[in-house]
Amino acid sequence: PDIIQLRGRQIRNFLTTLLLSQGTPMICHGDEMGRTQNGNNNVYCQDSELSWVDWSQATDNKDLIDFTRRLIELRNDHPVFRRRRFLAGGPLGYDVQDRDIAWMTPAGTLMTTADWDHDFGRALMVYLNGNAITETTARGERITDDSFIMIFNSHDGEIEFTLPTKDLGATWRLMVDTADSGGYPAEETLIEAEGTITVQPRSTLILRQIEPPVFDS
Repeated sequence: PDIIQLRGRQIRNFLTTLLLSQGTPMICHGDEMGRTQNGNNNVYCQDSELSWVDWSQATDNKDLIDFTRRLIELRNDHPVFRRRRFLAGGPLGYDVQDRDIAWMTPAGTLMTTADWDHDFGRALMVYLNGNAITETTARGERITDDSFIMIFNSHDGEIEFTLPTKDLGATWRLMVDTADSGGYPAEETLIEAEGTITVQPRSTLILRQIEPPVFDS
């Protein structure tokens, strides 16, 4: 049972990282319902159970299909996940508010070269700035969106993460939690800036900014 549970969590992790990545997501038919090819990465020449789609899985794995549907909906609703140009980032020490993306430690600080080289590279946060989208609409209008924080814990133990300071967002809502069997929190979870959240082993969280940044005068 523990292996099956972990396998389900990893499926949700891969679907989340794929469907919320920049560029065009490409999933194999049946991935949305846990279809397996039993380790064969290319069944083009196979006319057997390796390549057939068992549609009974659609009933058995309805939660996974619903989870995939909601990820696609999240992507469709938010252009910050669908940028048409490469992310620029910025040099270390560059003002985070002006970045389109920032990589952060579990402590909520910008990653340094030492952090990237640290032997424990199993946990990080990614800040996607909805106010730093450089593309425009077909009418030439500026595109803006909510900002998001993506939290990744690939360690086999839970890790406590601290959200960044309020100049990146005052309040955040938990949108995705792959540690949950349904992939979404059962109850609304709000986290204030610099608040902490315990992230379960081998899981991914997606948080959406619901209150804008607050800057000290």
